[in-house]
Amino acid sequence: MKKILVIDDEEIIRKSFQKILTPEGFEVKLASSGHEGISSLQKESFGVVLLDLKMPDMDGMDVLKEIKENWPETKVIIVTGYSTPEAKEEALRLGASDHIDKPFIPDILTERVRKAFNND
Repeated sequence: MKKILVIDDEEIIRKSFQKILTPEGFEVKLASSGHEGISSLQKESFGVVLLDLKMPDMDGMDVLKEIKENWPETKVIIVTGYSTPEAKEEALRLGASDHIDKPFIPDILTERVRKAFNND
């Protein structure tokens, strides 16, 4: 099964991702903070991480750096409502494989996640 970790401080976003992606055949785990997400990655492996950039406990860019340093094979898709062209460029430079703007369209989310898994 293809495993996804969603790291986002907004519960409605986490639940939405899970509701959209689970019926598509993905196993979706949820983390409400950067620290919780890193802890999940230390316990099990994920093919894709959906990562919010703006979180209160740990900035998404810092989480991205840690993921790429410790789990370089894991694909990271940035999902944010506060994206600037500079932030997108920085995230891609740091190793993110893609980005999705909030609010997102479910079909685009599913397409981008499938693309990330198929680029292994």
